[in-house]
Amino acid sequence: MENQVLESSEERTFQYQSSLPSLPVPALDESLRKYLDAVKPFLNQEEYQRTEDIVKKFEHGIGKELQHKLLERAKTKKNWLEEWWLNVAYLDARIPTQIYYNFGGPGPYLEHYWPPKEGTQIERGCIATWHTLKYWELIRTEKLAVHRHGNMPLDMNQFRMLFCTCKIPGITRDSLSSYFRTESEGECPSHLIVLCRGRVFAFDAVHEDHILSPPEIFRQLAYIQKRCHNEPDGPGLAALTSGERTKWAETREYLINLNPKNLNLLEKIQSSLFVISLDDSSPDGTPEDYTPITKLAITGDPTVCWGDKSYNCIIFSNGTFASNCDHSPFDAMALVVMCSSLDQKIIESEGRWKGSDKVRDIPWPEELVFTLNQKVLNDIGRAKELYAQQVSDLQLVNYAFTAFGKALTKKNRLHPDTFVQLAVQLAYYKLHGHPGCCYETASTRRFFHGRTETMRPCTMEAVEWCRSMLDPSCSLHKRQQLMLKAFAKHNKMMKECENGKGFDRHLLGLLLIAKEKGLPVPELFTDPAFTRSGGGGNFVLSTSLTGYTKVSGAMVPMIHHGYGFFYRIRDDRIVVTCTAWKSCPETDAEMLCKNLFQSFQDMIQLMATAHL
Repeated sequence: MENQVLESSEERTFQYQSSLPSLPVPALDESLRKYLDAVKPFLNQEEYQRTEDIVKKFEHGIGKELQHKLLERAKTKKNWLEEWWLNVAYLDARIPTQIYYNFGGPGPYLEHYWPPKEGTQIERGCIATWHTLKYWELIRTEKLAVHRHGNMPLDMNQFRMLFCTCKIPGITRDSLSSYFRTESEGECPSHLIVLCRGRVFAFDAVHEDHILSPPEIFRQLAYIQKRCHNEPDGPGLAALTSGERTKWAETREYLINLNPKNLNLLEKIQSSLFVISLDDSSPDGTPEDYTPITKLAITGDPTVCWGDKSYNCIIFSNGTFASNCDHSPFDAMALVVMCSSLDQKIIESEGRWKGSDKVRDIPWPEELVFTLNQKVLNDIGRAKELYAQQVSDLQLVNYAFTAFGKALTKKNRLHPDTFVQLAVQLAYYKLHGHPGCCYETASTRRFFHGRTETMRPCTMEAVEWCRSMLDPSCSLHKRQQLMLKAFAKHNKMMKECENGKGFDRHLLGLLLIAKEKGLPVPELFTDPAFTRSGGGGNFVLSTSLTGYTKVSGAMVPMIHHGYGFFYRIRDDRIVVTCTAWKSCPETDAEMLCKNLFQSFQDMIQLMATAHL
């Protein structure tokens, strides 16, 4: 009895979900004032005047009506944005989402016990898989600690989506299926899918109520690897997930009609815990240069990655790791938290399994053999060709800046994240000669099912500081003053965004409510200033901090003449991943990175010399 009392008084992962505050709808006049402030860097006086008139007209006209309708919607939903965001940001997309929407990154384990070493794929893979299964168990039993901001609990819903979750292609819109259940909710699928050399295998990760041990997982993976290496390659069905969405939806329908058994096999993949991708590549990687691994994380072999799964754990032939994730069910934060936890566990166990070598009598993995015909094989072939063509255009660098990191920026009383963001602004300005409209991810997890808000770092304050840095007649003292002003503005805006007082998602809500009610698109959204400043997903710089961790990430740019920019900040280093499209003559990820590292030095130098 005492035991029961103790157990029930323990905090549970999802216990605060229902008491989290609803996502607020900001005041219309405030959002419009912030919007006008954000478009300033991209307009001349005359253009700004025109936009200001359009905004005023909106505020006192149709905007009022739309705001009222949005407030009505918010009364009936704890998160007025959630369903819209899922559809508009992810599920409505028709272009290949695996390339243009998924995120991925390298495993950090090479920094300690697991440097690249041939022949370690299965040995390390079984340990990493076991730690991942233990993490699933934590979530399933609700023993994963609740995240907090200060003492405020944050929304934990995204962690439900790490496992047993998959996107299903649709003709006009995809859908999201999650088969995950906590222990108190009931049964949860417990099988894994393994993709290797174009073939698909499945095995249960739980036997007689116990998770398989690393030696047992080793036996399963070694069996699959041996078969795949000694027998002909499979058809590579997974490549279909990398294609254009409507095309994949049609092929999937065709597959199901070809043989109803194919549907059962697809559902087996969809409901699986996650996918283990056994990849034959051996990308090199060091703590200072992760480029080859990160590049393969997001542009690797499409036949061993199920692009619609919420988590593909990619294990390369040389024992290096990567991940590739569908973005619709969660944001990178959820994966980063899990991989950081795995990293900790691998360090604690020195990269080895120290438990029993005993292997129980468990069923061998089964191969999922689909009924295919020439048409499907042709579709697979075409998907592979298109994928190869599209990813060959991606330029990616993932370098560590090692001169200093968080310790020194904090010593200078500069917020580390803001430090990197302003350096990005300066690097872009130097390289391109004008300001770059920029998206930075802000988290809204203080609210029920909160995900992200757009924070726009390209402020007038940032631009004025960038200009001062390029103006030889400007004094060091003046430059430092302008920089600190830009820091203060950025920090204030980030706080507002995290507190539900950003304006981008609000404007999107007003646009969507107009569309839903069959009203004409307000002029605010057709005004060139809207797109030029990044609105409607047109940011030249798409940036995200993956935290003060060892886990890097990567995404492709939001637009053709843009950059994708992920970074992480450690005490002694700043690690950045920058992407651009080779077919765009004016962007260059390598050059932006070089300029960025120089900007880091210039900014810290400015703090040191401006005092003298």
